[in-house]
Amino acid sequence: MFALESAMDELAEACAIDPVELRLRNDTPVDPHSGRPFSSRNLAACLRLGAERFGWAERDRLRARRGDRHRLVGLGVAASTFPQYRFPSRATVHADPHGRYVVRIAAADVGTGARTVLAQIAADALRVPADRVTAELGDSAYPSASWAGRSSGTTSWGTAVVRACEALRAEIGRRGGEVPPGGVEVSWDTSDELAPPRACSQHAFGAQFAEVTVDRATREVRVPRLLGVFAVGRVINPATVRSQLVGGMVMGVSMALCEEGVLDPAHGHFLTRDLAAYRVATYADVPRVDAVCVEEEDFHTSPMGAKGAGEIGIVGTAAAIANAVHHATGHRFRELPLTPQRLVEVMGPSVRPGPPGAPPACGTPPPCGTPPPSGALPRPGSPEQP
Repeated sequence: MFALESAMDELAEACAIDPVELRLRNDTPVDPHSGRPFSSRNLAACLRLGAERFGWAERDRLRARRGDRHRLVGLGVAASTFPQYRFPSRATVHADPHGRYVVRIAAADVGTGARTVLAQIAADALRVPADRVTAELGDSAYPSASWAGRSSGTTSWGTAVVRACEALRAEIGRRGGEVPPGGVEVSWDTSDELAPPRACSQHAFGAQFAEVTVDRATREVRVPRLLGVFAVGRVINPATVRSQLVGGMVMGVSMALCEEGVLDPAHGHFLTRDLAAYRVATYADVPRVDAVCVEEEDFHTSPMGAKGAGEIGIVGTAAAIANAVHHATGHRFRELPLTPQRLVEVMGPSVRPGPPGAPPACGTPPPCGTPPPSGALPRPGSPEQP
């Protein structure tokens, strides 16, 4: 997405079209790769809502008003998309005669809130209050589940939980609504449901907007403001979804400004092999970051109408930041991260004129043959060095 969305920004400049408007003009209901229609595609809604909230129409005025003799200011935008995956999983639901339910699935909650969300999904499918449902995860003795990755956890595990709950309600209905003293338990496997090919192309979509500052002297890039607007289907738990999207955007900032795998050219070893050398961004690096979702439901992607909401927060952020740096500096960058060194290589060092007789600005070499100032150490190899 960094390359594609940087190219879109460059195309907008070449065509003298606003970058948001260019993306809106080229929106499509059909996947250009497969020819299949999208199950849902609210990218245009994300772009319009984001532009309104971010003050995009005033971006050139904001650049002029917020920039000063110490820093340059720019605003950038990028679209984002992430394919939707569902993998076969199994789940078991147990009902006791006291109206309590236990969902068991060998899924892993890696901090995304899966335990909370699966309990909510089960309660919705069982049509009971959420406090009557307990979700038990993370035990290999439970029915097997797919891995936690590719933004597929909620859609894969949630599908198995919904189908098991539907089967449990049907079984209790066959028993006349009575639950025996030992309870009723039903399991479900989604392998057969997910085997046929898809009729639609299924993706999550989003738009990220970034404001950057570029220090005129050090060439350091900072991101004081970041907004993401996303179309991720039905939002089952707004708190956990927002946390994932905000965290993803901070990871995108890390990709844009910090993270770099540096190899030793002599031995081929990674020099940045621990967190002391491999820098990552934190929330302190983005003072104002927000994520909002447009309303939509996508029952092609899951029976809950939800989509995955993990990686979609990452993929467009770096391009939005790079496009904002271009808006601030007029220079296009093809490589990440956007470190001060990389900006100096493209833009050159900063030269700030000083009063008469002042020493040259940092990074500006003195003219050849200029004697060193009084008290300065001789340069290595000079006649003055013993």
